[in-house]
Amino acid sequence: MRSRQLSILLRRLRHASLLLLVLGCVTNFISTAYGQGPAADAAELKLPTAWRTSAPLIAPEQRESEPSHAQKDPTFVFFEGRWHVFMTVKLPNRSAIEYCSFDDWKHANTAERTLLPLSDSKYFCAPQVFYFRPHAKWYLIYQVGVPDAKKMWVAYSTTDDIADPNSWTSARPMLDGGPADPRVVGGLDYWIICDSRRAYLFYTSLNGKMWRLSTRREDFPHGFADCQIALEAKIFEASHTYRIKGREQYLTIVEENGRRYFKAYLADRLDGPWRALADTPDRPFAGWTNIRPAPGVAPWTDNISHGELIRAGVDETLTIDPNDLRFVFQGLLDRDKQGRPYGALRWRLGMLTPVDGTEN
Repeated sequence: MRSRQLSILLRRLRHASLLLLVLGCVTNFISTAYGQGPAADAAELKLPTAWRTSAPLIAPEQRESEPSHAQKDPTFVFFEGRWHVFMTVKLPNRSAIEYCSFDDWKHANTAERTLLPLSDSKYFCAPQVFYFRPHAKWYLIYQVGVPDAKKMWVAYSTTDDIADPNSWTSARPMLDGGPADPRVVGGLDYWIICDSRRAYLFYTSLNGKMWRLSTRREDFPHGFADCQIALEAKIFEASHTYRIKGREQYLTIVEENGRRYFKAYLADRLDGPWRALADTPDRPFAGWTNIRPAPGVAPWTDNISHGELIRAGVDETLTIDPNDLRFVFQGLLDRDKQGRPYGALRWRLGMLTPVDGTEN
């Protein structure tokens, strides 16, 4: 009798377990379909809805030798108590990469500047800097124009000492634009980010497409292949992708043309689909509709162009803290663009800081 009762009890438990499993699957389906599960992560990530603009922090430097007329494309890390900033500098006869270092952004504009001797090309710019832990080296990624090449180099230099601007190796091609180059189109504004297994190269092509290639971490900086469209939308250039601290998600910000502003997209993995978070002029990640000067700052920009988020670290994961978002960008007033070719625009660098929700 006891054996029969036990058998009946076990059958009922199995039936109950099966019922709970089915209910769990149904609940997960409903949650995902109606925005309460994994697909709702986009709603859970809160981006700033408004920003304060600083005064210009780094302006073109007037000097006897190769005076600058624009500071652009900033990339930077905070390491050993100092900011290390690399940026495109527009010079009378070339575009190059300039470096400066300081302990506080209020000292940025007076910090000593050094033109990096990376290449003999008249055009090498749009840098990205990070520390690649597997090699215990700093990497600088940038684009280099090469005569007679159909595509720009995706170039890199390395150093053991980020504080020594003369220690960087000469430009070497990660992708050289030759017949074996796997890029469908050459594009520009190259960006590296790694997860635990692979290194990814993202770039844009000025026609609404962001592209992706990848290689094994152990093969970096070589072996990039499998060129695919990662995102197709109304986007232009300067896509920057970050890992979000405390979340299994990634944020891409990318610039739109015209009066420049940034859009934002979210993905659960670097080789996955991207979904829009803020992608219109009325609801941008950062643009003229959601910025205002900080107290005491005169308006100097309504364009938010090629910039970088301040990271939570220095390594190849490009990690940002969603609770401490600050954005260093190149800016100017739209009226100051009128009648000038793009290469003659006088960009300066500033910083966006989120507006506290209690502010008027």
